[in-house]
Amino acid sequence: MARHGWLKISHHEHSGRLRPHEHTSYLPLALLVLTVGVIMGVLSIGRIAGASPGPAAGSIGLSGTVPAKSPPKQAATIASPGPGQHFTTSPITVSGTCTAKTLVEIFKNNIFAGSTPCKDNGTYSLEVDLLIGKNELIARVYDVLNQAGPDSSTITVYYDAALSQAAGLSPLNFKDAQLVLNTDAVFRGMFPDQLLNVPVNIIGGTPPYAVNVEWGDSKNSVIARNTNVTFNAGHKYSKPGTYQIIIQASDAKGRVAFLTIAAIINGQPQAATVSNVSKNTTNKLLVLWPLYTMIVTLLISFWLGEQREKRILRPPSGPMYHAPVG
Repeated sequence: MARHGWLKISHHEHSGRLRPHEHTSYLPLALLVLTVGVIMGVLSIGRIAGASPGPAAGSIGLSGTVPAKSPPKQAATIASPGPGQHFTTSPITVSGTCTAKTLVEIFKNNIFAGSTPCKDNGTYSLEVDLLIGKNELIARVYDVLNQAGPDSSTITVYYDAALSQAAGLSPLNFKDAQLVLNTDAVFRGMFPDQLLNVPVNIIGGTPPYAVNVEWGDSKNSVIARNTNVTFNAGHKYSKPGTYQIIIQASDAKGRVAFLTIAAIINGQPQAATVSNVSKNTTNKLLVLWPLYTMIVTLLISFWLGEQREKRILRPPSGPMYHAPVG
């Protein structure tokens, strides 16, 4: 012991005995860590099991159940033109009644002639190009599932073209004279900013051809064709809605053909959110597993350290050794 004025310094006397203390509750901690590990393991297995090959990049996979629905039962009608009418110009306006929220398609001699949505008041109207001579017109309705309803009554009309146009031409022979346009009947289910391809089939006429496509959104495409081989006219709509596409074509001899069809553009899908949630969950698991491993390692290290401290501070269990007195 040393003294220096009022200052007194002395070593602490260590008894060598293990002092009672509050030890860590390792059992509850171990149960908690084990529970967290089980939860993370289940989530990880679910991520791995769900990582089956999905749709290609940029695409969206959807699944669901479409409720059963029977096809339309009520046929459309053709109110105008009337049976037996003769026309000297084409196209003509075809109108009538229909079931609301259906798509009306007009056929001439079993050839697709145009389509338009049925209005909310149960009527429709569209322009149809006629074939030279006899035209048997029918109207057919389709529901949102593209199920066809019954056909309307047949209305027969006639296109009395000039003799120079009609000479030697039967209504279904388009090799040399009349120019006709044709395409698929229905364009629905597209989304904004997705390319809509309309296959255009030019029948008859004399090449070269000039084709003008009005897309119904104040935009149009002018396409030059040297042959009548089917080609695709493409366009992207920026907003959802129903658009009337008008296709006009002319050939080298000034013949003109006309076709109008409906395109239904759906609202922009939000399904990408599901993919983002799945990706975020996977990223969080990748970060949490190293952290979980670190916590388990620290817990085991503290437990081993405490056990070592107890062994060092525990007095010998045998007889106490006494130094000899000499």
